[in-house]
Amino acid sequence: MRTFTVLIQKELRESWRSFKFLWMPLLFIFLGISDPIMNYYMEDILNAVGNLPEGFTMEIPEYTPADILLATTGQFQSIGLIVLVIIAAGMINRERQNGMALFLYVRPISFTALFFSKWVVINILAVLSVILGYGASMYYTAILYGTVKPLLFIQMVASYCVWIFFATTIALMFSAMFNTVLSITFTVIVLPIGVLIQSLIGQFWNISPWKLADYSVQLLTQSDNEYYFKTLLLTLLFTVVFIIIGVLFTRKNASMIKI
Repeated sequence: MRTFTVLIQKELRESWRSFKFLWMPLLFIFLGISDPIMNYYMEDILNAVGNLPEGFTMEIPEYTPADILLATTGQFQSIGLIVLVIIAAGMINRERQNGMALFLYVRPISFTALFFSKWVVINILAVLSVILGYGASMYYTAILYGTVKPLLFIQMVASYCVWIFFATTIALMFSAMFNTVLSITFTVIVLPIGVLIQSLIGQFWNISPWKLADYSVQLLTQSDNEYYFKTLLLTLLFTVVFIIIGVLFTRKNASMIKI
């Protein structure tokens, strides 16, 4: 336990020094406030920009608070998710490649503690960013469009955090398995491109971890989704499996460090 605590402190210190705990929440806050403000003032923005054809009119749909939070989730799923998983995909293999891991591996450390220290820190960063991002989005959504039930909003954010745990775990697993370039490549293919595939042809299946983000937002308007709990349980199961694989490859590839 003492080793785990020391490793956690090391990861937190490195993240703090690289300002991840500053710019990552700021990124999610920016993504969170962009949709409610942009959608609400879209007509004014178009009129201010000008150069529109004479007689041009644009019907702005009437958005509900759930629509705005769904759009915010879409922003998180694209830009926010890519940035987050790329950070996670380099956390283990980068130390092996630059030789920093040598100072750890020469000591009798637990590779489980090593993997979990990085998993805990990246998820603290992710959950903090997601909560602040959704909080900022909900603040402007409540002002401009109306409110949603607080308990449903909390359940939505909590469910989305489970999806984030799944995403960061996959990225860390690839980081333990491959070098930095390959791990980022596989992570981007499996997660952001998986989200894109899900949005295009996801109607052909009902249970998948990639559906959890959408199901989370649907909690605000649709309380009887029979596939929600099955998707949630499947996501948690895969997260545990990927953690085990990540720990095993962290131990197996310890010999890859450069001296």
